[in-house]
Amino acid sequence: MADVRLPAHLETWIADVTQGELMSATRRPGGARKEAWHVEVKDGQGELRHLFLRYDRADPAAVGDPWTVHKEGEIYLALAPTDVPVPPVVAVHPTDQALLEGRIEGENWFARLQDEDARLAIAREFMRHLAALHRLDPAQLDLPSFPAVTAVPDLVRRQLDELEAILAFRGGKVEPGLVFTLRWLREHVPAYEGPVVLVQGDTGPGNFMYQDGRITAIVDWELAHLGDPMDDLAWLSLRATQEPFTHLPDRVREYVDLSGHALDLDRVRYYRVLAEAKLRVMSHGRQVGAADDGGGGADLGTRLIYTTLHMRLWMEALGDVLGERFEPPALPPVPEPTETDALYDNVLGQLREVIVPRIDDPFAATRAKGVARLLKYLAGVSRQGGGFERQELDELADALGARSASVVAGRAEIDRAFEEGRVEPAAYLGLLAKRIFRQNELLRPASGVLADRHWPALV
Repeated sequence: MADVRLPAHLETWIADVTQGELMSATRRPGGARKEAWHVEVKDGQGELRHLFLRYDRADPAAVGDPWTVHKEGEIYLALAPTDVPVPPVVAVHPTDQALLEGRIEGENWFARLQDEDARLAIAREFMRHLAALHRLDPAQLDLPSFPAVTAVPDLVRRQLDELEAILAFRGGKVEPGLVFTLRWLREHVPAYEGPVVLVQGDTGPGNFMYQDGRITAIVDWELAHLGDPMDDLAWLSLRATQEPFTHLPDRVREYVDLSGHALDLDRVRYYRVLAEAKLRVMSHGRQVGAADDGGGGADLGTRLIYTTLHMRLWMEALGDVLGERFEPPALPPVPEPTETDALYDNVLGQLREVIVPRIDDPFAATRAKGVARLLKYLAGVSRQGGGFERQELDELADALGARSASVVAGRAEIDRAFEEGRVEPAAYLGLLAKRIFRQNELLRPASGVLADRHWPALV
């Protein structure tokens, strides 16, 4: 893999738009699906400017991705005159997916804030900002790439059209559970006639910056769209599974009082399913471990953990709206440790005690931890994978009436049976949920507390 650096033409662009000398560009941890870079530029007076670059090497036209950096820049510019705090835009690249911003100081991991009074103050401030966002009239915002403000159900159907278009554009087989989910969503669009709002999407802890007891900016708007205020509450509860956000029922009550939008739990449940379906669509056709021309590649360990978490939440959200409870399987006994297990333990110990403490680069240290997560998962597969496969083959045989030659073949056979109507949705989804539960167990040593996180209550 090449050195982790920006393309030369982007370095030239940064110098041109800032009318300064580019001193450094350092990739940072985070940035979700996009790259995050700290940029230092010396201006004509010799002063150092601290900037932030959001960058995506992928061509949206090649991957059919509507969630672009350019779209995020458009939203930042539209919200700059409002009371919603967003990063200041320095420049948006005319062709590349690159957004140069003023750097916002602060921390974004809410879980690292230990003082309970400070946690409460910042959580309450965030709800004030979310309510303020939802009080804005989106028709008055300068969002030229967004659709016209119409009725919420029409905008929801537009979202579903977009997701299905992405799947068609990328091609390949779409998992039957996702096809079922999108069909259910289209058949159950909420008949909500209230005002349209700008929905941030993916909103909540982890996607705002804070410092000295206050929020300095709300970030990561690539999933923003026009729609239902309950859509954002669904996303907030999704992010609260990753980083618990104080007592969520209290925060929701504050939001209702401040925003004027009444809580509708049925609509929140609907949008939880839609949020998880969107995440499944986003990952469709993505090549695991694909190179990215010098950006450092993906953090596969972290991606695996969060993919499994959200597949589990997808099953929970679906079960909630369908009135089904998908029970985890009774797991087979854990085999006795082997010499291979000891080798995994040794490598993990070297990473934890020798290598990571001596890495000064935060990006490299984060990736080393991601490698450790992958190794923990592979250790679990080595120890328990065989027993889990035999258990799944037994379940598939019960459903199909015959034992498959392999797990891969059995999954293909049950998919085909479901698509042909020979297996009921509840039975098929129950098998899928058990598969996901077993994957969750293999990842438990790497996932930590995330292995046991579930949708939080809102009341």
